[in-house]
Amino acid sequence: MNLGPMEIGMIILAVLLLFGYKKLPDASRSLGRSLRIFKGEMKGMKDDDVRGKDAAATMPARGAVPAGDGDLTAQMHAEAAEAEARAAEARAAELRARADQTRRV
Repeated sequence: MNLGPMEIGMIILAVLLLFGYKKLPDASRSLGRSLRIFKGEMKGMKDDDVRGKDAAATMPARGAVPAGDGDLTAQMHAEAAEAEARAAEARAAELRARADQTRRV
């Protein structure tokens, strides 16, 4: 199934008619954010699977305390990613507010 230029043009026209040109940036922004979250969750699930297999393969002796450096590092990376995401969302909200003020003036 190949899409030619005519079909692609019709799809773009249909999207513009359905959503309007003003809502497309917000829709694409939210789609990108959703995909980023989904990708992060999938990576987290893969990391959990790998850690679960490693933990099952190397069970500590009874009474021994595992080091857990990998867990701490993963937790630090997750916290840093969350902080970065919060900062990016705050910046986006600030830019949206500034754009709204510009439109009103």
